[in-house]
Amino acid sequence: MNPYVLSATPCGSSSGSAISVAANLAAVTPGTETDGYIDPMVSPAELGWLRQDTVGSFDKRDEATRTASKYIPRGGYKQFLDANGLKGKRLGLVRNPFFMFENGSVLPQVFEHHSHTLRQGGAILVDHLEIDNIDVFLSFSEENAALEDEFKISVTPVRTLADVIAFNNKFSHLEKIKEYGQDILLQAETTNGINKKTLFKLARLSKNGFEKLMKEHELDALVTHRYDVSPFLAIGGFP
Repeated sequence: MNPYVLSATPCGSSSGSAISVAANLAAVTPGTETDGYIDPMVSPAELGWLRQDTVGSFDKRDEATRTASKYIPRGGYKQFLDANGLKGKRLGLVRNPFFMFENGSVLPQVFEHHSHTLRQGGAILVDHLEIDNIDVFLSFSEENAALEDEFKISVTPVRTLADVIAFNNKFSHLEKIKEYGQDILLQAETTNGINKKTLFKLARLSKNGFEKLMKEHELDALVTHRYDVSPFLAIGGFP
């Protein structure tokens, strides 16, 4: 649940961790951005880069975490933020093809407002940048292929993927197979390990696209109004 707007989705598979920070239940939650694990929940929850596994939280009713409160610095963590941290940082704004809004949407105005705030903070905004091979990527299916290849291999230390599929079928009512299916699991089960050609194509797309953009414009960060950009980062193992 989004702690600021109850009717808004918190998004992201790790949204629970982000929401715990937004609701002041924890100061920091670490994690990795795979593909949309962090990005989707940053904007809706009004957060920075935060993710899974709560660190430093406490509950006075929980004996195991009750004493953790003594490690929280007096005055909170905000005092350690650098008000001039953005000064001189080059932020690249990529609008195409992410800036598509429904009629009447307030997002364009909100984005421009936040862009102005970034400039006031000393950031240098390099606007209207484009990723060279973005059209190629949008018609590219190898990212899903890589996911399926890796998924089958990575799940085996726990159980085989076939066992997981069988469990879901056996308890289909509880697992809501009728409502949600398990298409990704079924497709992953048909794979036979990592396809190196697929990984090479993904690495080349990243090098000639996102990485090229960052180097040519000497950027410190990339800025878009939504999390749709996450696949362009994920194929190269970023961030």
